[in-house]
Amino acid sequence: MSKRMRLLASILIPVLLIAIVAGLFFWLQRGNTQGGPQEMVKVTLAPDWTPNTNYTGVYVAQKQGWYHEQGIDLQILPYSPNTTPDTLVVNNKADIGISSMEGVVADAAAGQPVTSIAAIFQHNTSELVALADSGIKRPRDLDGKIYGGFGAPYEEAVVREIIKKDGGKGDFKNVIVNTNVMDALKQKKIDFAWIFEGVDGVRADREGLKLIRFPIKDHGIPDYYTPTFITSPRQMKEKPDVLRKFMAATAKGYEYAREHPEDAAKMLIELGGKDAFPDPDFVIASQKYQSQYYADPGQPWGWQEPKVWLGYPRFMLQAGAVMDASGKPVKRLEINTLYTNDFLPPKK
Repeated sequence: MSKRMRLLASILIPVLLIAIVAGLFFWLQRGNTQGGPQEMVKVTLAPDWTPNTNYTGVYVAQKQGWYHEQGIDLQILPYSPNTTPDTLVVNNKADIGISSMEGVVADAAAGQPVTSIAAIFQHNTSELVALADSGIKRPRDLDGKIYGGFGAPYEEAVVREIIKKDGGKGDFKNVIVNTNVMDALKQKKIDFAWIFEGVDGVRADREGLKLIRFPIKDHGIPDYYTPTFITSPRQMKEKPDVLRKFMAATAKGYEYAREHPEDAAKMLIELGGKDAFPDPDFVIASQKYQSQYYADPGQPWGWQEPKVWLGYPRFMLQAGAVMDASGKPVKRLEINTLYTNDFLPPKK
């Protein structure tokens, strides 16, 4: 290389390096102000049970990175039988929880309101069941029998109404079961129980256990959403954008699970852990049942309709199954404050 070329290179190379560094700095600054790498926001979710196919959409969205895309660092809190998700949400120990319409109504009556922000299932998939060889053939046959329950105030009202709608008196013995109700039923410690078809119903089918079944929504009780995602009025006021981002990713997860139940079940098993799911085939069977109820055909996941929120809560109020903080029956609530679709992705 000639002396002139060496001199030219000694001048141009530093200039080029300066230009590259300046350009990179400009690009990084531009990225930080125009949609560049976003700061992750921690969001805590309190489940109402151990991992199961009610939550598959959440695990799918987590596995696919859809919460991360929304800038959300989702943390699923460990399930605790001693503290409800509603209590954690009300006391700002969790941003979002998984509850039920019964829970939302009870919270409002007790002066600790939460709001349902999405319905996980569009229809109630629970049912009263008895052993097929028990002699019970129809709801009125439940009169005088032993019901294995959970201790919730609405249980007696629902069971009594189902029996009376079939011409019975609605008289039965209600005992609280501290073990799995299906185990108590098989051991004939109780005569009938309230289960969810997509979990215990599917498990009974796989075991070959013959049951007589009375779906709740087909026996005089208004259909309703269960379970639902809930949050607090404080979260709605202070973090509406975070809630919208959470629901955008979550809705995407449940929509995927609707279309790909087996693949979604495998993601649930992977993230939930083999200890939580010792029988993968059961999880897949459960998911195939559950996926069909995440939303009605042609409708998006999560949406809640006024008529549903009027029907079942009104029944609960009229039946005296809603209590205030002092244990007295409540006869009226502002139902339209108990739910919202504002954080769901807009309908297309």
